[in-house]
Amino acid sequence: MIVGLCSQTRYRLLFCVLTLVAILALIQQRSNLRSAIGSDESQGPHGVLQTTSKDPYRSSPTSLPVPSNGALTYLLQTLSTTSTYFIDYPLPASDFGKMGKRLQVLRDWIEASQGLTHQMTPEQATTLHNQIDGTALALFPFLHNPTKSSASSLSHIRKSFKPGSKGIVIPTGQNTFRYACHLISNLRDVLGSKLPIEIVYAGNSDLPSSHRDFISGLGSDIATVDVLQVFNNTPLDLQHGGWAIKTFAALGSQYEQVLVLDADAILLQTPETILDRHKGYRSTGALLFHDRLLWQGAFKERHKWWEEQLEHHTPSKALVKSRVYNEGYAEECDSGLVVLDKSRLPVLLGLLHACWQNTKEVRDAWTYVMGYGDKESWWFGLELSGAQYTFEDHYGGMLGSMNADNNKVCSFTIAHFDEQDKLLWYNGSLLKNKLTNATEFDVPTHYMLEGVWEKGATKQDMSCMKEGKLKETSEEEREIVRKSIEKAKDSDVRIEQFTTLGG
Repeated sequence: MIVGLCSQTRYRLLFCVLTLVAILALIQQRSNLRSAIGSDESQGPHGVLQTTSKDPYRSSPTSLPVPSNGALTYLLQTLSTTSTYFIDYPLPASDFGKMGKRLQVLRDWIEASQGLTHQMTPEQATTLHNQIDGTALALFPFLHNPTKSSASSLSHIRKSFKPGSKGIVIPTGQNTFRYACHLISNLRDVLGSKLPIEIVYAGNSDLPSSHRDFISGLGSDIATVDVLQVFNNTPLDLQHGGWAIKTFAALGSQYEQVLVLDADAILLQTPETILDRHKGYRSTGALLFHDRLLWQGAFKERHKWWEEQLEHHTPSKALVKSRVYNEGYAEECDSGLVVLDKSRLPVLLGLLHACWQNTKEVRDAWTYVMGYGDKESWWFGLELSGAQYTFEDHYGGMLGSMNADNNKVCSFTIAHFDEQDKLLWYNGSLLKNKLTNATEFDVPTHYMLEGVWEKGATKQDMSCMKEGKLKETSEEEREIVRKSIEKAKDSDVRIEQFTTLGG
């Protein structure tokens, strides 16, 4: 297959470089696997190192030859040539697929630099490092924040992640402040989560210092982060970007493993459960949740565009199983909860692609035109960059109450499930309908999955699901919601007092 691709003029350089880099990058890595992941190493026939991994989430035994100095020199020269090409010929905002291919090349360069460090001279290592950072900065100018006194680059961002750290990231501003306070109470006071929390905002006008002080005082280990101080905001305009802040909040977080939550999300299980027990997440390092199956066949232009961007792409396991992509439904992802392990390079680079999709030029021309907000940018970025990712098994379910005929479950929320089909979280806040009544809370009694959606005509109209698997919420689940509502009401009192005092 590679030989065939290399014979095609359009892809000769790209795929031959990918092949060379991938082979060389793995050489040294395999010799270090024993200390890195606990492997058994033995010398195989013909003097080739054989490595057998004990980690069930790693690949099977691999044998690779040792490179010559000439091959290393050629590698560095080829990387320099390709890096110059990427810098001199930037991509237009429409080339999502080509951006994915460039990220795959960048991934192989980084793996090569990590695997061949001990075989390079200090000068060679510095040159390669600078080429990688220079190329990444050319692809993603937002990585360099001119207001920072210290250097900012892809390597700087990676070094900013605390090794082994896990945390929750909640982007919020004044408009969603109340819901963010409710969510923190749900996490801290009801579920008892000990994970640190970052509240991410876009400048003082988005979340004034008085609000930051208030929300930081709602529990232990809650920090606030101004995303405008992390990235170069000129190509982003995040203070006016709405949903766009979410991908950058994930990238700029100090935590290696991040759970990015919309302010109006409510969890019914601890976030620690997802990080520690979800097999799909542990396997791929990226967990996404499906949206509802709606409007089949209504967005042909969107699907045509997806297919064009994926034209020269081998689909992932997740895409092969996608009912949205393969059966013509409208929206794939509910991005109210996204879980990423940024210590995994493919996931990190997929996140970079998603961030690029949410830059002002790209989102205004394509991302938010072809999709609804940031929703599709998460899976599309991972997919096009060649990263594996996990979607929940079911498309969005319904959590609410039975209708008068007892054959439908109706509400204003979307329910999501764990790998045992147990309720995990839902969106839309603790309110019955946050758009029509700011004080009416709701304790759901039933939920349904794998049914047929009957979408309300507007966001003010209730939606229902029928003909699916109907279940009652458990007493434990209802109690979690009841306690979360009690804490939310307490929080509302404090917010009212806070605002009365001029907060």
